[in-house]
Amino acid sequence: MEGERSLRKVSVLLSQAKQGRELILKSAPISQPLRYILMGNSTVPQANPDSIAIRNLPIQQRIDWLMEHARRYAQLYQSPESFLARERYSAKHDTAIIALKCMDGRLNLSVATNTPAGIIQPIRNLGGRFDMGWPHFGEVMTEQIQHMVRHGRRTLILINYHYSKGDQHRGCAGWGYNTDAARDHALRTKRQVEEVFGSVHSTVYPLVCGFETDEDALVLHGSNHRDTLDLSTVSAQDLASLPASLSRLYPDIPEEMQEDLLPLIQGNITHIEEVRKSDRTLEIVHHEWMIGIGRGFHWLHMPNLALIIGPYSPELADPLSKAGGIIAANMRDERIPDDGFLLLSVAPYQEVGVDRARATLKSRFMAEFAAHIIRSDHAKIADKINIRKAVLSWHTRALELIV
Repeated sequence: MEGERSLRKVSVLLSQAKQGRELILKSAPISQPLRYILMGNSTVPQANPDSIAIRNLPIQQRIDWLMEHARRYAQLYQSPESFLARERYSAKHDTAIIALKCMDGRLNLSVATNTPAGIIQPIRNLGGRFDMGWPHFGEVMTEQIQHMVRHGRRTLILINYHYSKGDQHRGCAGWGYNTDAARDHALRTKRQVEEVFGSVHSTVYPLVCGFETDEDALVLHGSNHRDTLDLSTVSAQDLASLPASLSRLYPDIPEEMQEDLLPLIQGNITHIEEVRKSDRTLEIVHHEWMIGIGRGFHWLHMPNLALIIGPYSPELADPLSKAGGIIAANMRDERIPDDGFLLLSVAPYQEVGVDRARATLKSRFMAEFAAHIIRSDHAKIADKINIRKAVLSWHTRALELIV
């Protein structure tokens, strides 16, 4: 009954949105995650009735809901309250944070650490595979870090791999569920980052951490690659000893960076406790009904909704094909409706004019390329693709659909 009531309520809200009415955040349950996320408040529930109801809607209504979600995200992002919350956080925690992670929709570090949106900058690829030698990836990383240096800021790079402690086959499909291989690659990426930005770590600090998807728990790997700190084993009573634990794990980390890492760890410990109180049965397996390709998906700040593939690897066909396989499996196993799925390409731009024009062309190309790969490799879902192309303003986070 609760699920049916939620489904009816979501449908009513969508109908109102189509008529141009304003959705009131305080009265709409599906909007509560946005408020939590942007303001950096308490943990967002992982399997509430509304998220379940949304993924069971017909595909066109799901797309309508998603576009409204993006619009409201931009509206809140631009609000004075959200702006001041980000400024206050940045004033207290000056370290920039980049997260290298898998395209898996269950991995959402901002939610898992109770961090306001826009603080952790995610970079995604299949299996969290990255190589500093990739031309575009290397340029993006260098550009971001040099930008921070010009503003007098250090950068913490979280290099993620993920796994499930309950079932190996709920782990990373991008690595054939081989956690050891995924972890070894993360350590290799760390060495490459050090090769480019230095191993003294005074400005850039690469940190390898596992993400256990059953409880959203982080596992921190020490600088010696042997010692670890599994945050699922740390309780609220242990918070006072965390600074000393971090000093042992990372003896060379600058003091300011350690102070800025602490809120993420404390947030994850709190989040794990909330997860243990909730019903996670549905959320520890794939339920994605969307494939996103490109950059600029910060607004899509909800776990297990989308498989997001960044345009970093010289070989995009493989991650796109695997993403199509996950969507097909979700439909086959009735975890999502089989009436269709969304393929959304997004290209961000800084300035109007030439930069936006290039973003438009990039978004069109990525959508066409991704659709071709998925249709070629997964004939059973070829006629179920719903394609949307968009550009996004970095300054306002406004998403604009293009033709």
